[in-house]
Amino acid sequence: MDNRYIRNSLRLLYGTVLLIFIYSCANIGSPNGGPYDETPPRFIGSLPSPNQTNYKGKKIEIIFDELIQIDKPSENVIITPPQIEMPVIRSAGRKVVVELKDTLKENTTYTIDFTNSIADNNEKNVFENFSFAFSTGDVIDSLEISGVLLNAENLEPMPGITIGLHSNLADSAFVNIPFVRTSRTNDRGHFTIRNIAPGTYRLFALNDVNRDYKFDQPGEDIAFLDSVIVPTFELATRQDTTWKDSLTIDTIRTVEFTRFLPEDVVLRLFKEKFVRQYMVKPERLDERYFTLRFNTELDTIPVPVPLNFAPEDSSWYFVQRTDGGASVNYWLTDSMVWKQDTLQMQVTYPKSDSLNILRPQTDTLTLVMRKRPVEKKKKKKDDEPEPIVFLGMLVDAPSSMDIFDTVSITFDEPVLDINKEMFSLDQKTDTIWNEIDFDFFPDTTNSLNFFILRPWKYGEEYRLRVDSTVITSLYGKWNDKYSGEFKIKNKDEYGNLYVTIEGVDTTAYAELLSTSDAPVRKVPVKDGGALFMDLKPAKYYVRIVVDLNNNGQWDPGNYAEKRQPEEVFYSPKVYEITQNWDVDETIPWNYRSIPLYKQKPLEITKNKPKEVTKKKRNYKDEGQQSSKSSGVGNMALPF
Repeated sequence: MDNRYIRNSLRLLYGTVLLIFIYSCANIGSPNGGPYDETPPRFIGSLPSPNQTNYKGKKIEIIFDELIQIDKPSENVIITPPQIEMPVIRSAGRKVVVELKDTLKENTTYTIDFTNSIADNNEKNVFENFSFAFSTGDVIDSLEISGVLLNAENLEPMPGITIGLHSNLADSAFVNIPFVRTSRTNDRGHFTIRNIAPGTYRLFALNDVNRDYKFDQPGEDIAFLDSVIVPTFELATRQDTTWKDSLTIDTIRTVEFTRFLPEDVVLRLFKEKFVRQYMVKPERLDERYFTLRFNTELDTIPVPVPLNFAPEDSSWYFVQRTDGGASVNYWLTDSMVWKQDTLQMQVTYPKSDSLNILRPQTDTLTLVMRKRPVEKKKKKKDDEPEPIVFLGMLVDAPSSMDIFDTVSITFDEPVLDINKEMFSLDQKTDTIWNEIDFDFFPDTTNSLNFFILRPWKYGEEYRLRVDSTVITSLYGKWNDKYSGEFKIKNKDEYGNLYVTIEGVDTTAYAELLSTSDAPVRKVPVKDGGALFMDLKPAKYYVRIVVDLNNNGQWDPGNYAEKRQPEEVFYSPKVYEITQNWDVDETIPWNYRSIPLYKQKPLEITKNKPKEVTKKKRNYKDEGQQSSKSSGVGNMALPF
C-alpha cells in the first residue's frame, strides 16, 4: 500500500515537472537579429586602384566590406568603351570580378558603370550609381555629360536605352562604327556618360538590338542631337542641410562641387518609318473565301492566277479589304470553284528585298479547306417548309447615341448593288415620323461595312428602316426587315473645353487624352486655341502636336535626312468636365515654358520611377514562437 502510494506520488511529481518543462520550452523566445542592416556595401579596395593610370591588365577586382551579389550583370553593368566580346562579370564573396576579353586600347580611360546592380547578399541594400575607372595611359579623363531620354511621340521616359558619343563627327559614324563612350538610361530615362576626354562630340540614343553599338538595323529606335556636344565643367556651390530630427534643422553648410556641363540634354527617341513588306499567312477558313494576310497595308491588290481550277469568267472573286488594308479576303463567286476542297494558285505581290526595295514576288499557294463536322439536323415533317436563312446584317445604333457618333451597318458576306435608297431614316417631330436625308458611304478599310451619317440634333429621336428582300448578297441571300429607333443625347449631358495656347506659329493640332493617355478627340489649333465640344463627363488631359507637314498625324524623324520627329507637348493640368458646363481656360498655356521632361503629368505617365520601400521589422516580437506552433507543445504525455 505504502509502495503504491509512493509510486503514484512520484508519477504525479514527475508529470508536474514535465508539464512545467514543456510549457517553458513552448514559450521560449529565440534572440532576434537586432535591427535590419539598411546600409549598402562599402567599397574598401580594388586592383587596380580607382582611377589608376597605365594599367595594362584585363582583370579587375573590387572588394567590399560584406558579401555582395550582382543583379543581371550582362544587362545592368555598362563598360565603356563598349566591348564587342562579352566580358565576364561575377561576384565572388565580397569581391566583384570583371574580366575583359577585348584588347585594351592605348591611352584610353575605361569606365565600369555598375548602375544599381550591386547589393549586399542578405538584405539586398543597393550600392547606387557606383562606377569604377582606370586608364591605360598617363591620364584619367574626367568630364561628364548628362540628360534625359523621352519617347518622342508621348514624352514617356525611356529606360534601358544605350546613349553613345562619337568623336568622329561625320554623319556616317553612327551607322558604320561603334560609339567611343556609352551609358544607359535608368528607370527615369536619365543618363550620365562619365570619364569623357576633352573634345567635340555627337550624341545619340540607340535601342541596340544586335549589340554592336551602331545604327545598322532600320528597325532600331534612335535619337540624335542636332548640335555638337563640348563637355566642360565649372566650380559651383550648393547648400547642404543637416537635420536634428524631421522638423528641426541642425546646420546649413555651403559646399563647393564641380558641375559638369551640359547636364540637361533632352533626346527624343523614335523609330523611322520602316516596314519590310511581306506576306504573313495565306489561309482558307471558309469554303466561300480565302485570305491573304500581309504585315502592312498594300498599295495594290494581288491578282490570284488559278492553277488547278478554271473559273467561268474573270470575275470569279470579290475583294474585301480588312485590318486597315493589310489583309484581303477573296470571296469566291463561282460555285464550281468554292466547292473544291483544295485550291492552287499563283500570287504576285510586292515584297521587300534585303535593301528594303519593293520587288515583285511570285508564290505558289495551296489552300485547303478543312471541313468541319456536319451538324445533325432535326427531323422535320414532310409538309414543314425549309427555314429561311437571311443575310446577316448588324446595325450599330444604340438606343441612346452620342451626337458625334455614326450609324454603322455590317454584313456577314458581300452584298450586291447596295445604295442609300434601300434605307429610310426618319426624324420624330411630336408624334409624327418625317423622312429625312442622310449620307451613306462605305468603309474604306472593310468593304462589308457601311456608314449612315447626318448632323444629328441634341435630344432628337430617329428611326432607321430597311424593307425585307431589298438587299441581296453575293450568294443569293436576302435581308430580313429591320426597324430600329435611337435618340441623341441632350445637350446638358455634355461639357465643353476651350484651351488657350500661346506661341503656336505653325500648323498644329490638339489631342484630348483619357486618364490612360489614350487619344479621345483631335481638333486643329485655330486662332491660338483648341475647342473640344460635346465631351462626356470625365477627367481629361491635353497635348499638342506641331504638325509641320499638316497631314493630321504625328510623324517620326529620319536620320539620313537629318529630320527630327515632330514635337509633342503636354499640358501639365488635368481638365475635369462635368455635365452642362463649359471650361474656358483663359490663362494661356505656354507650352515651351516648362522643360520637356517635366511636362507630362505623372498620373498618366506609364514609366513611373520605381519606389524603394525599406523593410519594417518588429524587433520585440521577432523570434518569439507560440506554444500552439511548437512541436514540443503538441507532444502526448507518456502516461
